[in-house]
Amino acid sequence: MNQLGQPILEARQLTKHFHAGSVMSRKIIRAAQDVSLSLYCGKVTALVGESGSGKSTTARMLVRLYEPTSGQIIFKGENVLKSRSRPAMLRYRSDVQMIFQDPFSSLNPVHTIRHHLKRPLILHKRVSSKSELEYSLGDLLNRVSLTPVHDFIDKYPHQLSGGQRQRVAIARALAVEPEVILADEPISMLDVSIRMGILNLMESLRDEQNIAFLYVTHDLASARYFSDQILVMYAGYMVEGGPSEELIQEPLHPYTKMLLSAVPDPSRGLLTRSDVEAKGEVPSLAAAITGCPFAPRCDRVMPECRVENPPVFQVSEDRWTRCYLYK
Repeated sequence: MNQLGQPILEARQLTKHFHAGSVMSRKIIRAAQDVSLSLYCGKVTALVGESGSGKSTTARMLVRLYEPTSGQIIFKGENVLKSRSRPAMLRYRSDVQMIFQDPFSSLNPVHTIRHHLKRPLILHKRVSSKSELEYSLGDLLNRVSLTPVHDFIDKYPHQLSGGQRQRVAIARALAVEPEVILADEPISMLDVSIRMGILNLMESLRDEQNIAFLYVTHDLASARYFSDQILVMYAGYMVEGGPSEELIQEPLHPYTKMLLSAVPDPSRGLLTRSDVEAKGEVPSLAAAITGCPFAPRCDRVMPECRVENPPVFQVSEDRWTRCYLYK
């Protein structure tokens, strides 16, 4: 058994292909390929990578907004993809909630904060009386530090700041008492001055309510601060994973090193901009890729890298990577 116990939510070899173009020129967009990860209660797993790497697609598959092309989603030991009934979907989404990147677009501008928080409570039958409903609404706003409650409960989203709207989005996710929260770039649309407040809020929820978090981000600095484990994605593939501090201090995959070279962190002392140069572009996900997708940009490419995509190499008990340098 893993030292963290059994994972509450697992992705096993998830793949997602989208079809684009006309009937005569149909293209397959390989948004996610062979994605596997595990989430644990009370732990934060960060999923990092450049835009277009497949991070958000992975999160949307886990919350079942996208149905995977292949693979399995295991929740508490059961494959949830076997059932597509509405009751089963409601039960699953009660346990697995998502916080979206843009708090303004994820809240309906014509409804008050009361409506946004009341709807999941009623839909998932979390309250049975009006007095219980009012208590729950106040409790949710208190938990995300939107107090006094009467100053916020009857306002509309446009009357709140970006940070306050994101706190409402988090309160809405908490309304159904989830065991897993998938946070898709939850601070990227916010001012730098209030990002730390949102991260601290999610950290307190993890510690106090034992919630498992998947933190999707392109920001390695916040991933290092907030997460217990970091997974790195590139061109739809997972390319490296391990404990956050170890991965930041000793990156294995050349792509991870390239990402870290752009992070200003004087205390790290491992990489500078002259050590790893970012060159080339992310390959098109509509093109069939032969070999390692990072090979055209890698300064340590070998002949086998251009022939076949490397498998996962277990470097240590907690560290793995997809790179022939570690075969």
